[in-house]
Amino acid sequence: MAEVLDLDCVVVGGGVVGLAVARELAISGRDVVLLEAEPITGSITSARNSEVIHAGLYYATGSLKAGLCVAGKHRLYDYCRERNIPHRDCGKLVVAASEEDVGYLEKLSRQAAANGVEDCYLIDAAELALRQPQIRGCAALVSPSTGIIDSHSLMQAYITDIEANGGAVICNSPVIDGEFTADKVRLAVGGRDPVEIEARLVVNAAGLNAWALSESLSGLDASTIPPRHYAKGCYFALTGRAPATQLIYPVPEPGGLGVHLTLDLAGQARFGPDVEWTETIDYDVDPSRADKFYSAIRRYWPNLVDGALQPAYSGIRPKIAGPAAGGGGDFVIQGPEQTGHPAYVALYGIESPGLTASLAIGQRVARLTE
Repeated sequence: MAEVLDLDCVVVGGGVVGLAVARELAISGRDVVLLEAEPITGSITSARNSEVIHAGLYYATGSLKAGLCVAGKHRLYDYCRERNIPHRDCGKLVVAASEEDVGYLEKLSRQAAANGVEDCYLIDAAELALRQPQIRGCAALVSPSTGIIDSHSLMQAYITDIEANGGAVICNSPVIDGEFTADKVRLAVGGRDPVEIEARLVVNAAGLNAWALSESLSGLDASTIPPRHYAKGCYFALTGRAPATQLIYPVPEPGGLGVHLTLDLAGQARFGPDVEWTETIDYDVDPSRADKFYSAIRRYWPNLVDGALQPAYSGIRPKIAGPAAGGGGDFVIQGPEQTGHPAYVALYGIESPGLTASLAIGQRVARLTE
């Protein structure tokens, strides 16, 4: 029979959000063990995104995404400065490719202000051309507090904080299944040394696998598990010099923010993601998808030459709303009252802006478990 360990708090999932949750719980005084199924932390969704610090423009006022993004952004910039985490508040431009899109920018500006993002402003085509000569548009919304970050350095800082506060991060430790007892959660953990755990608190921060984990727990009311949808997004790298010094976004599309130009900290440009609804987890990038990228990018960068895009990588967003609902949907963060069990917290649909909001999400989870 496998050994049974009695633990205080287990966080399942070692992406940026799981690490942030474990960090906050450890700092608050909980004895925390984080279990990650993969050989290293942050190798799934957290390694397959744009590494953007979002300002909080797009999300419905009053939603978790809006509130946690704006709060998380301020905390994240402070944290990066305190810990010398590589980042840059380079700003972004949301570009209207047509006069019809200008009305959207005006609406987006009002949405941003309602969310507490008060530094956005509109510029006309002439000002856009002065700022970014290769970018074309009828107008643009400037978001000065959007930035970029080295997400792996951020996650390593979270791990350092977890361990400095007595917590542990254990990889190669997939949770197989579990069950609810009266006041604990019992988990069967696989890997090289299988073990059974009884914990006074389990936080499901398993990202793409959050649904599967909840479904594997005997005694959980299935009605508490929201719908699940996967939105795959591919990225293409630009060969050659970036056409802009800021991030360039078009107006959004259902399920995503459109094929945008982002920069890494070395100044190299990449484009993406697009949106492909899928039921499977597959990270292959079909080179033929570049055809649609060229047409989308040329709406704001007309001088993109043929052959300049190369397949880079892809990521999959866990969503609670599918294409029929426009691909939106909020974060779902269920405390014990919502999951129906005093020892279980579950997070679903933590997609973008999850990285930006990670510190604020950790704080919210800690408060739910006080």
